[in-house]
Amino acid sequence: MRSSEAMELLGFPPYSRPSPSEVKAAYRRMVMESHPDRVPTHLKSQAESKFKEISEAYSCLKDGRRSGSRMEVHVMRSGVPTGYGRSNRTLVKAPFLLIMFAAVSFGAFSASRAYQRQKELCSSQNPFLP
Repeated sequence: MRSSEAMELLGFPPYSRPSPSEVKAAYRRMVMESHPDRVPTHLKSQAESKFKEISEAYSCLKDGRRSGSRMEVHVMRSGVPTGYGRSNRTLVKAPFLLIMFAAVSFGAFSASRAYQRQKELCSSQNPFLP
């Protein structure tokens, strides 16, 4: 979560610099308003998600700095790092595709070599060889 999103969620103006005590007070106020135990049962799931967002915003803004870089937070959420706003899903696909290509090509090469060797050694004993 970006610090601007966290400040907006806790009720601060976009470009303000709240002190740690102001952040803590806003966090406590928002938590008391949206705590899952204080809402009716049919609204509990919405309150839980809001509570988690507020907790993440507080952890992002506490001590006047972000608790982690944006990339670390994004990797924890989705499992794939991003670069300059673009998704790098090829980082996940590339090793898998490389392994699959190597396995298929080496397997085909080995099978072809075994076929040729069997054909040279004893072609008359194998009914499946031409």
